[in-house]
Amino acid sequence: MERGSPVCLPGCRPTVVRSTYPKALLSPSGHVRPFEHRDPNETTYYFVVIDHFVTLNPIYVNMADINLSSPSAGAGSKPNEARSGQTPSGLRWDIIELLFFAYRDFVGDADHELEAFGFGRAHHRVLHFVHRYPGLKVADLLDVLRITKQSLGRVLKQLLDEDYIVQRAGNNDRRQRLLFATPKGEALVAKLAGLQTERLNRALRGLEGDGLEIIRQFLRAMIDRDDPDKVLETIFGASPSNAKAKE
Repeated sequence: MERGSPVCLPGCRPTVVRSTYPKALLSPSGHVRPFEHRDPNETTYYFVVIDHFVTLNPIYVNMADINLSSPSAGAGSKPNEARSGQTPSGLRWDIIELLFFAYRDFVGDADHELEAFGFGRAHHRVLHFVHRYPGLKVADLLDVLRITKQSLGRVLKQLLDEDYIVQRAGNNDRRQRLLFATPKGEALVAKLAGLQTERLNRALRGLEGDGLEIIRQFLRAMIDRDDPDKVLETIFGASPSNAKAKE
């Protein structure tokens, strides 16, 4: 019997149990051997089978990750009542899950395009802000992205080496290294923004005036303003009609 083969434990009903015991722990009949017949160096797992399926996924020595699932639960099952809408405890499962899936698909549009260039989301974010706010310093990007200097350094090096971004000395301080997108970088940002704009336009179709303003208010309220970075100061200081944007 191979690892992961179904076995029936002694004393249980003929319930299929997916076991991750090593082959050495199983008797030829497929049952777990009695304790006294086991090698003392072998790992022993103890668990109880109730009216559920049991899956053992060993993670560390002498530990197992036990997942219980009811046989009646299926992929099409509805979420628990506590998971839908606002519960008495005030948890907003509805908005939390909608935000998760909206963000997943929003960034996913760009992810597929980035794969062809060997880039990831960090590359996209750096390119986006360097293009939108030319002349940013590395310190500015660190404040915006909230990633480590080492992580940003790897991404910047690749974008610089492949001519998507250039560094220029500051006018007032020649020691400064200001970041600018090249035409190649601008073209890629525009293509990615086009994909995301198409999704936004589909979602916003039918919304006008007050509806759009409510969405803007909601998104602004979701952002912490305690310590705004240079980009956020620009966004919060601009109205929708005169926000700094490139057409």
